[in-house]
Order: sequence, then C-alpha cells, then structure tokens
Amino acid sequence: MKIRAAVLPATGQALEIQELDLAPPGPQEVLVRLAWSGVCHSDQNAIDGTSPTPCPSVLGHEGAGVIEAIGPGSRMEVGQHVALSWAPSCGVCEECARGLRHLCGTAWPAMGKGGLMDGTSRLSHGGETVFHNSFLSTFAEACVVPDASCVVIPDDAPLDVASIVGCAVTTGIGAVWNTANVRPGERVAVFGCGGVGLSAIMGARAAGAAHVIAVDLSDKKLADAIDCGATGTVQWQGSAEETGAAVMALTGTGVDYAIEATGRPEVATACFLSTRARGAAVLISIPHPDAQVTFPALSFPRMERRVLGSEYGSCVPHYDFPMILDLHRQGRLPLEKLISHRIKLEEINDAFALMKDHASRRVLLDLRQ
Repeated sequence: MKIRAAVLPATGQALEIQELDLAPPGPQEVLVRLAWSGVCHSDQNAIDGTSPTPCPSVLGHEGAGVIEAIGPGSRMEVGQHVALSWAPSCGVCEECARGLRHLCGTAWPAMGKGGLMDGTSRLSHGGETVFHNSFLSTFAEACVVPDASCVVIPDDAPLDVASIVGCAVTTGIGAVWNTANVRPGERVAVFGCGGVGLSAIMGARAAGAAHVIAVDLSDKKLADAIDCGATGTVQWQGSAEETGAAVMALTGTGVDYAIEATGRPEVATACFLSTRARGAAVLISIPHPDAQVTFPALSFPRMERRVLGSEYGSCVPHYDFPMILDLHRQGRLPLEKLISHRIKLEEINDAFALMKDHASRRVLLDLRQ
C-alpha cells in the first residue's frame, strides 16, 4: 500500500514528506492505521546524530491507532485499538528470563539495524529500502510493527494520550514507580521539565511524594512543572555544585531520588549532589555516546548515595500502559496537560523548532484522515 511519511534522508537534514510503499505485515506482525504520534527528543537525537540511525529512515516511536491487517500467526485482531511500544521482547533471551523484557537481548541489536525483528524493512521508495525507527516509524499514516509492540487498550481510551504513553509518559513515570520505587512521603527532584520530566513529576505526585522539586533553566518550563504538580522549583544555577546545593537548601537535607531527564553529564552530577543519605540519582535520558559523568567517590561509602540507570522506565508495557491509562481515566494522572501542540504531518519540522525553542510540552502529529 501507499502511505505518506516523514523521511529523514540523511543525518543532519530536515525531514521530507514522501509517498512510500508499505509492504503487508509478515509473520507475527500487524499493520496499524495511526491516529496520533508524539514527537520526542529521541527523534531529534536521530536527526542530529547523537543516536546513530540508518538512513533514509521514517522516524517516530510514539504512536497509537487501530489494527487494520494482521500477518500469519499474529495473536492480534483487526479493529483492536493499540498503543505502540518501541521495546518488543522475544521472551526467551537471558534478559527476558530475568524479567528485564525492556532490555531484551534480541530486540536491542535488531533495533539498531533499522528493520523489524527479522532484520528486514517493510518500507521502500522507488524500490529502494527505507529503514524503520525503533520498530515503529510513527511519523506516517500507517506502520507495520511486531505483535509484541502492540498493547491493546480500551476502545474509549483517548488515542492522543495513548500515543505519548508509548514513550515519554512511561519513561518518566516508570523511572519513579519502577526504577526508584518512590514511596509516600519521600522527596523527589526532577531535573529537566520536558515531556519526560513532567511525566516524572506527575508520577511522583501520584506515588505520594511529599516534595517534588522541578529543576530547569527555563522559567516557562518551571511554570509548566508547577502546573503538572511540582511543589517547588529551582532554576539551574550555572554549575552542578551550585544547583545541587540549591536543591539541598530547599529540602533541608536533600532528596531521596533525583530524576535526570536532560542527557547532560553536568546535570547527572547535580542530581547526585542533590540527594541525601542513601538517596539515588536516576539517569533516564540519552547522553552523547562519548559522554562521561563524574561523581565524588567519598559519597558512596560515607552517605551510601547511589546511581540508578533507567531504560524505558524499567517498564512492562503490557502491564504499565493499561494501568497508566486507567489512572488517567480516574483523574489521578492528568496526562492531557502534557500535550501543548497538535499539528499536521506536513508541519513535522515545525515540531522540532518548537522543541528547540522550549516552546512546547509535547507536540502531537494528527495522522487521522
């Protein structure tokens, strides 16, 4: 079938709207007619080369829609509403056997090659291969994805909100709930108040954190954080040491968990320095491949400070996505506040301009016809 999609021709170039050929779904795959796609900073990382990406490529890894066709042996059904996960799992590798399906040892190597789980692409242009991004490629009218990337959601769940649950929301909330396991009464700081950071703030409030401190350079982002539930703010002070000290001063002795949502090494250090005894810095963003982070070594034995990595919020998509959407339905997670702009596919490059200008919370592509 023919679809319109936003294609990254090469690293560093602007996205182009092209008509592509989309092959039918193969074994254990489905074709999803997309309704909405979120635009994530990880897509910007693909454009600028922070995350090496085979090109030409259809970017996008936050999406939700309706299954339109199924391949041989698929467990899915036509007509099901689904939120898409960019972290399918094989279920049999060592990581999956350990309960770490989001770190699947089969899916991660396959993802970097720009195909689906079998290593091949369903996208082409003029007979030439176009690569997938994160198994999904949601900057398009439709996509073919693995069964394991599909999380069935209720038909009345809002597909716009469901699309961002597929990455930003789960990454932020999961870091708080799953990786850190924040408990009622604990203190949390969130460094970086984009879509992921704001999600972490909402997750911390829902978990019952007594203090949720937002840290950012931008006054607008700090105002967004207050709107999303932060109890206090700290503006970046120019260095990791000064910013960590400012969080310590605001909270008395520091926080139990400091969530890093910028990908910047100096911010990771500030997170660590803002924690109190036995506190933990939780690092969730994608840094440049050669980035190094420095921590004061004496803090480890003397204060039992810790550093935790969190990929995709340490989530189990088929469990976490429906739970998050149910809490949204109950009004306990006001995820609609994360959506600041809704634009057409043809305006895709405007989405990245908004991101760079810090003028947006989350931008959604309206892919409905």
